[in-house]
Amino acid sequence: MSSHASNDVSLKRTAALALGAIGVVYGDIGTSPLYTMKEVFFNKAHSIALTEANVLGLLSLIFWVLTIVVAVKYALIILRADNQGEGGTMVLLAMALRTATNAKRRRWLTLLGIFGVSLFFGDSIVTPAVSVLGAMEGLEQINKDWLPAVVPVTVLILLGLFYVQRTGTGKVSAWFGPIMVLWFLVLAVLGVWHIADNPRVFFALNPYYAVAFLSHNPGLFIVVLGSAVLAVTGAEALYADMGHFGRKPIRVAWFAYVMPALVLNYFGQGALILKSCAGTAQCDVHPFYDQVPHAWLIPMVVLAGLASIIASQAVISGAFSIARQGIQLGFLPRMQVIHTSHRAEGQIYLPAVNWTLLILVLIVVLAFRSTANLAAAYGLAVTGAMAIDTVLFAVVAFALWKWHKVAATVAVIVFAAVDVALLASTAIKIPDGGWFPLLVAGVVLVFMTTWKRGRNLMAEQRRQTALPLAPMIEALARDATRVQGTAVFMTSAPDEMPAAMLHNLKHNKVLHERNIVLHVQFEDVPLVSRAKRLQVEDLGHGFHKIIVHYGFMNAPDIPKALSHAKQQGIDFEMMDTSFFVSREVLVPTPCSRISVWRQRLFSVMSRNAQSATAYFQIPTNRVLELGAQIKF
Repeated sequence: MSSHASNDVSLKRTAALALGAIGVVYGDIGTSPLYTMKEVFFNKAHSIALTEANVLGLLSLIFWVLTIVVAVKYALIILRADNQGEGGTMVLLAMALRTATNAKRRRWLTLLGIFGVSLFFGDSIVTPAVSVLGAMEGLEQINKDWLPAVVPVTVLILLGLFYVQRTGTGKVSAWFGPIMVLWFLVLAVLGVWHIADNPRVFFALNPYYAVAFLSHNPGLFIVVLGSAVLAVTGAEALYADMGHFGRKPIRVAWFAYVMPALVLNYFGQGALILKSCAGTAQCDVHPFYDQVPHAWLIPMVVLAGLASIIASQAVISGAFSIARQGIQLGFLPRMQVIHTSHRAEGQIYLPAVNWTLLILVLIVVLAFRSTANLAAAYGLAVTGAMAIDTVLFAVVAFALWKWHKVAATVAVIVFAAVDVALLASTAIKIPDGGWFPLLVAGVVLVFMTTWKRGRNLMAEQRRQTALPLAPMIEALARDATRVQGTAVFMTSAPDEMPAAMLHNLKHNKVLHERNIVLHVQFEDVPLVSRAKRLQVEDLGHGFHKIIVHYGFMNAPDIPKALSHAKQQGIDFEMMDTSFFVSREVLVPTPCSRISVWRQRLFSVMSRNAQSATAYFQIPTNRVLELGAQIKF
């Protein structure tokens, strides 16, 4: 293939991926114009004179927050922190943990990363609520009498959205890109149309206006910034979805299409406010929907509704992915993971996560009932997650990448200063609704740390009573009676005698002709290739040790993995193979290392966890499950 043809293929692929990124990555931040300017200028919590200086100052503030947080921090800098092309807080945590030289530092980094993930779950609840509510508030602009229908219609849309998750989003997502391309095009056209009435709004590109506004209104700094932060909600999706589209397409989509459309629309809303409200004491304007001619309001509400559904879908899918990563890294109990596509491994559905999110989202909609009320709850989880990303990035930049200290220090100081300001601006909203995503994040954090701590203590307890594998094999080879077939003993410690093997010997008094000690190892990388999947060791006397390696984004499938063992001399016939699994039950006891209430919580989580048989896709008719009690 010629160089010219190769370049054409590369450009087409980049364009296709950029189109997909517009549909998935930028759905959340793309729906921010629905409510951001409304909250900045018409929030009842603060009163701003609608003068040209104030409007230009706030437009400038929004523009530079977008530029620093999204364009510079995420698009240009943090997207460099990829792990095999994957991104997200879990990936950044895995990279940061490589630099941890002692247990204390590792523990604090892990806690910080888990809290960032917990904040994402809090955001996953608020985003669908605020996006769909913001779109449906257009019904009131069509007809004032339709105001009572806003909440019921929002509830119906959300019920439908969560219901269709079980069917998979592969076919539907094919429409995401074109719909969002149309959405951003409409945003840009509306913006240009109103900017034509007052091109002076482009002066807001000068940061002087933002600084001047903040210097003349110091008392409003934190309050106004808390509303302006709504413009960057969804910025973390640039990094979280890098593995799906790649660094270059995400950057191309942002700089060439998404950012210009957003800026034009925000500036168009500013021009509309100056035209409609300048010099008036009271101004009843909806900055977004009043951009649209009345005859086009119904199509605009429909388009906004579709855009809000897409924004919500991206967050819901992200919650599924984060939950699966948490399960495979040992921070959450096993749950049912349904793959909705035979081609795309990332398209998954977790029923437990889906229905939990739906219940909490509906509670939020029914409790807050409008974006004006919900804005107070929105933003805190996002700014908290962004601040944690900055801390983890600093660790990676200094300790792993060995960046030039001056360059790394300047970048971290700028990002940290902006993050602290944004976090402070949303923290003051805690009494007015910001407590809700914080409460959700706190509950998720307790669940994740309890599960991790409980699993670690159980592993320590097993090690205290475990028998070394090698000497036991020598003894069993001499004394045990053998029967035909293959036995696979699942174990969490590959160098110790599996508990299931001990129980089998105790009750059945026999061993099979071929015995496999099988350990599943989840690595701190997103994906492990098939070539590196199996690690086989012949222990002699008919015993083999097999370690199956998965990344935290791989789908575990033990029978499929064992089918590749033939290349290493072990041929499995499933109808002649029995899997022995030990199911451990915790008996809560007074213990100084973990409180009784956390033991009880861990016990409940353990009882409700999906069985290893189902999680690892082992045929149920080939499994023998043996129970064991463990006391801390």
